[in-house]
Amino acid sequence: MGAKTILIVDDEPANLALMDGILADDYTLVAARNGAEALAAVVKHQPALVLLDVGLPDIDGYVLCRQIQQVDPTQRVQVIFVTGYSDAAHEAAGFDAGGVDYIVKPVLPQIVRARVSSHLARVQATALTQSYRDAILMLGHAGHYNDTDTGAHIWRMAAYARALALACGWDAERCDLLELAAPMHDTGKLGVPQSILRKPGPLDAQEWVVMRTHPQVGFDILSKSDAAVFQLAADVSLRHHEKWDGSGYPAGLKGNAIPQSARIVTLADVFDALSMKRPYKEAWPIEKIMAHLQADAGNHFDPEMIALFIRILPEILQIQRCWDDADHTPEGAAVRPPVLAMHG
Repeated sequence: MGAKTILIVDDEPANLALMDGILADDYTLVAARNGAEALAAVVKHQPALVLLDVGLPDIDGYVLCRQIQQVDPTQRVQVIFVTGYSDAAHEAAGFDAGGVDYIVKPVLPQIVRARVSSHLARVQATALTQSYRDAILMLGHAGHYNDTDTGAHIWRMAAYARALALACGWDAERCDLLELAAPMHDTGKLGVPQSILRKPGPLDAQEWVVMRTHPQVGFDILSKSDAAVFQLAADVSLRHHEKWDGSGYPAGLKGNAIPQSARIVTLADVFDALSMKRPYKEAWPIEKIMAHLQADAGNHFDPEMIALFIRILPEILQIQRCWDDADHTPEGAAVRPPVLAMHG
């Protein structure tokens, strides 16, 4: 990977030369001496960082900062003000305009290097986080690619799982992690033939043997990563078809031997599946769904978790309404799940 590009905007040649001496060994530098040149350079060079003077000949630096953010093709450029204005009011104006830092002239080389390095590290971390979330998004959809489930199902279900985990006493960080892990619970269906996943009628005995391999396949895929979210997703994948009474698969685990994460996701998944309209059924009314879940407490589901689910049902229904609103926007259902924008 090449050196990061930094745009330096200053109308004084001496200042541009100074910054060149401080940063040129480590970064690719682009210079601009006014607002028009700066905006053109942002579009052309897509810098990761802009070092911006406030007192430019053709435009106020704070105004230019806002314009840079509007024209930035990457939507990730960061702006550090480098200026002779040392009073608090100017510094506050810089942050209000969207700057991430404020360096007062005359600059010290070690300060400039440290601030630039720190903020570029944040840019890289943000890009990695987005890539990480994109991988989760793709795995979640891949697991349902040949299913009749809608794309919204896995993310709505994940929001239910987060709410239930919080009710179970999980801390916010673990709840966020489960919300990201839950959509990957059916990743193992990548190993099940399309003819089985899309079969319009009941599966025969041999087809069920194949179908019941998907929890282990998902575990084998997801456990390849040491990252906490994928380790959690692997456990959920392996155990989300276990049942409280021991009649589930693949291991016939019973009661608390089933990880709580899997018990949470199983309940959230079944609730959402019953509440969805699908090609082979209408959506069940909430009264029928809750009667079904309560009847299966102690068999399919953890009885204590059913009680918690009933307690937080108003919150669950609010999440459902939010997703229904999203599904009925002119653009249709949101492509990127709200969880990936809201948490983490």
